[in-house]
Amino acid sequence: MLTIILPCLNEADSLKILLPKLIKKYPNAEIIIVNDGSNDDSAKIAEQSGATVINHPYSKGNGAAIKTGARAASGDILVFMDADGQHDPKDIENLLAELKSGYDMVVGARNSGSQASIGRLWANSFYNWLASWISGHNIADLTSGFRAVRAAKFSEFLYLLPNGFSYPTTITMAFFRAGYSVSYIPIIAHTRIGKSHIKLLRDGIRFLLIIFKIGTLYSPLKLFGPLSVFFFVLGLSYYSYTFITDARFTNMGVLLFITSILIFLIGLLSEQITQLLYSYSNKKS
Repeated sequence: MLTIILPCLNEADSLKILLPKLIKKYPNAEIIIVNDGSNDDSAKIAEQSGATVINHPYSKGNGAAIKTGARAASGDILVFMDADGQHDPKDIENLLAELKSGYDMVVGARNSGSQASIGRLWANSFYNWLASWISGHNIADLTSGFRAVRAAKFSEFLYLLPNGFSYPTTITMAFFRAGYSVSYIPIIAHTRIGKSHIKLLRDGIRFLLIIFKIGTLYSPLKLFGPLSVFFFVLGLSYYSYTFITDARFTNMGVLLFITSILIFLIGLLSEQITQLLYSYSNKKS
């Protein structure tokens, strides 16, 4: 059975257009709208269309809505898509076809023309490059919210998912870490209907934190290792300079060497914690 899950926050205008298309295209699918504290007619429109509506009493975040929908779903295949009209229901068929060919998760990868701004294009390109380097896999779109996934495998990582917008990053890196198969197919994301919920300053800082989350979720030492080496080389260079010029070992040199050691130990500890998290996940499954 197929379950289509749409997290929703004040998307009444979009749902009027999107839901009839979804129901016509997939009349036998379970369609779940997770109303994340909307103050417009989103819930009413979804109910009138025949979709299953789950209401949050207040806004808990996109990731929280995803988790709510996944827990309520009865299908063995889950499709997640935005409720703002960016994702085309016609693309679901391509996601499902790729999933049936042996993958555990298939993600709709947006092209450069689908990015809302040049800044967001640069940011997403950087995240994709960083995640690809850390994981050793080609990641075409780290932050895409349009994906099809096997429900049993997705449920293994619900406890890891954050309540905010960074759930796609977390689930992607978790799947790669667990050795599950992930594929990307190109899609065109349309201009959203209504106002975006992303705030430049707040979410800019949040996306910077994603960089560190990518590393700590997948391979902490791959992030902390080079940083430790950098401070070690810096300390060694500074020590060489002070030894040659003043024949002494300064407090700054000591501080740089200690910083290098501490960063390495933090990375090593993070690696062990990450391994325990995934070992716990495997035992649950």
